[in-house]
Order: sequence, then structure tokens, then C-alpha cells
Amino acid sequence: MSHTPHELHEEFPDLGAKISALKVSDAHFARMAEEYHVLNRSIHRVETRVEAMEDLAIEALRKQRLMLKDKLFTMLTA
Repeated sequence: MSHTPHELHEEFPDLGAKISALKVSDAHFARMAEEYHVLNRSIHRVETRVEAMEDLAIEALRKQRLMLKDKLFTMLTA
């Protein structure tokens, strides 16, 4: 279990400028990035024991975060 937040700028440090630009210019990307951020924060709160969650539920959130991250990466590298 990782206690490190997985912020987009940390996950893709070489794409920070593009992340910022797409958040402003692409509403779909911005919505997905916000969804990623909300999921990521929820996961981090569980991992740091601020909130409790069933193991299956947290795994489902992690999978959802990973799918979003993959989609965002595809958009960033298109």
C-alpha cells in the first residue's frame, strides 16, 4: 500500500505544461482530470487511515483511477 499521493503532475512530470494547458483548453480533459483528482484524494485518505473502506471497494477505486490515468495519458500523448 502506497501512502504517496498520485497527482497527475507527479505521475507525468514531463507533461506538466501540457496537463495545465489541456485543463484550460479541453473541457473533457478537465472533467477527467478532476475526476482523477477526486478519486486520488479518496484513495489517499483511505491509505493514510483518515477514512475506512472495505478492501474490495478500495481496489475498485484504484482500478478506476488507473483506467482514468491511462485515458489521460493517451490524451496527453496524442
